[in-house]
Amino acid sequence: MALDAESSIPLHIQLSELLKGEILQGTIKEKIPPERVLMELYSVSRSTVRRAIAALISEGILESRRGSGTYIYNRPLEEWLGNLVTYNKTIDDLGMKPGAKLLSQGVVASTQELKDITQMDELYLINRLRLADNIPIAIETQYYPVNIGKQLSKFNLDEIVLYEVLESSLGIKLWEADQVISSTMPTKEEAQLLDILECESVLVIERSTCDYDGNLVEYLRGIFRSDMYAFRIKLGRNKL
Repeated sequence: MALDAESSIPLHIQLSELLKGEILQGTIKEKIPPERVLMELYSVSRSTVRRAIAALISEGILESRRGSGTYIYNRPLEEWLGNLVTYNKTIDDLGMKPGAKLLSQGVVASTQELKDITQMDELYLINRLRLADNIPIAIETQYYPVNIGKQLSKFNLDEIVLYEVLESSLGIKLWEADQVISSTMPTKEEAQLLDILECESVLVIERSTCDYDGNLVEYLRGIFRSDMYAFRIKLGRNKL
């Protein structure tokens, strides 16, 4: 992809954004090309290349290793445990653009497993692919009581933050959640949606969220890319 010398956007910013996109998409892996290669590839000066690389280092995307070159800093997206934080806020806080693509929705009959968890014969399913800077990060399958799900279906599910709609538009106060994290191998369909290999493990998040009265509002099962997403928990020691 060529840079636009006529654009009002400085060349070093164009180059840094281009390199960032290739890194996130996996086109560039582990280490970026040497300065000379980038100069020839994009027809720019050494100072333009160095300014672009410096910007990516300051963002935490690259790290310089003396005598070795400039490498991609392997830092997955992190979500803090212990707080009921939305996916959009997690991505926003990292300076990336959150997004979603609706895969399917509608009323479904509960499997025995779902019935054991929700105590409901029917549920409203919302299945979405979650993105960060247009890179697939997770597949979220959310189940709601049918009456709540039908109200949510009136909104644009590619754009809304479901928790915000539940609280601000539907008046449902989310109070607490019980979450379990495990790992597994993706199905062929999941691997294709997440743009990973079937042999790459994924994180599985199962979360039941209730309102103040203890009524189940949502059951979520999320499949997250383990190379792009991590969970952090802060622990304290009780002093007797």
